[in-house]
Amino acid sequence: QVQLIESGGGLVQTGGSLRLSCAASGRTFDSYTMGWFRQAPGKEREFVAAISWGGADTYYADSVKGRFVISRDGAKNTMYLQMDGMKPEDTAVYYCAADSVVIRIPSEYKYWGQGTQVTVSL
Repeated sequence: QVQLIESGGGLVQTGGSLRLSCAASGRTFDSYTMGWFRQAPGKEREFVAAISWGGADTYYADSVKGRFVISRDGAKNTMYLQMDGMKPEDTAVYYCAADSVVIRIPSEYKYWGQGTQVTVSL
């Protein structure tokens, strides 16, 4: 089993920055592909970014490419999402997830955090 806990959400103005963290415990952190997803009210959960188990490969949704950076620190068992140049449409609950073969599909991930709210004001 893997437990995931997100933190770092909050309120930010358009153009601002936030860094989300996802702390993992349980089985070996470095064994899993991990990802970030988000869900806005009335919308389906959508892929944001993912990182391979070793950290060498990263993947991004087109909507965040060039603005968000995903990373992981094996020593701290933590994954991060640095969000810059934020826009109101980034407003959502952000979830971290672990252990998937198909990186962009939420239902393929085995483990999920509880989510953290991110709100971007005009």
